Amino acid sequence: MAVLQGCAATDGDLSDLRVMVPNPPGSGYDITARVLARTLDAAGIARGVEVFNLPGGSGVVGLRRLAYEHGNGRLVMLMGLGLVGAELAAGTPATLAGTTPVARLVQEPAILVVRRDSPYSSLDELIDGWRADPAGVRAGGGSSVGGPDHLATMLLAESVGLSPARVAYTRHDGGGDLLAAILGREVEFAMSGLSEYADQIRSGQLRALAVTSERPVDQVAAPTVRSVGFDIVVNNWRGIVAPPGLSAPDAEAIRAVIAALDASPDWADARARFGWTDAYLGGDAFARFMADERSRVAGVLNRLGVTAQA
Repeated sequence: MAVLQGCAATDGDLSDLRVMVPNPPGSGYDITARVLARTLDAAGIARGVEVFNLPGGSGVVGLRRLAYEHGNGRLVMLMGLGLVGAELAAGTPATLAGTTPVARLVQEPAILVVRRDSPYSSLDELIDGWRADPAGVRAGGGSSVGGPDHLATMLLAESVGLSPARVAYTRHDGGGDLLAAILGREVEFAMSGLSEYADQIRSGQLRALAVTSERPVDQVAAPTVRSVGFDIVVNNWRGIVAPPGLSAPDAEAIRAVIAALDASPDWADARARFGWTDAYLGGDAFARFMADERSRVAGVLNRLGVTAQA
């Protein structure tokens, strides 16, 4: 292991950088990672960046793999709020606090979608049906307990007077699995990231009933949840972490690449295209933010009466 770790060190050379996605293809993490890799190449910041998927446990399998890659300066992992909740739920020895923080990159709101032939044509109609039959109006999301889709669903339930304990929420492993559940009528509505279903909304496969942002967004012609009368705003965020035990030069090299990405016009164009808001926060400040998020999510779950192990 020590020999392998020594071979993995980069000494500042970031050729052959690999980006691990701890979710399946088509997930929000996956979309972000692949756009990131293309942008790094197009902007001339880093060439030959490889993206690979290692799904499982809503990101926990990837987190464990990252811990195993101690000292590997050619590997980073795309992650976000969903992994904070998944770590809480799993109680895994491998934690985000043990990784090397690189940067928070973007944030985006959730969207509430239904299939195109759904009987619900507005958020008000959906809420009426949900209140009347919480168990029958099944909700789906691409995150585990404490993740952005789950939190947005439970906070909406709370705001409309439903006990979260009565909500029939099913977790699906990423956007592709959740899309199949929506189209297969396994769930009546789904909560997901804005960027994950933009194509399906444009093609008419899905209809967006609301977004959880503070203001309407250009990418989807749907009202905000708040404007309909339910006072919630929920934003997901995504960032980059690296394995533990990186040398100082390797950590700084990776952080410099991501900082250059964030400052590039190509990345600004990508953010606008996918409806992401710049939320850059680097290094130690990002580590403090993740610790605060862990406490915040645990507190929200406790207030809602939802255990992290649910």
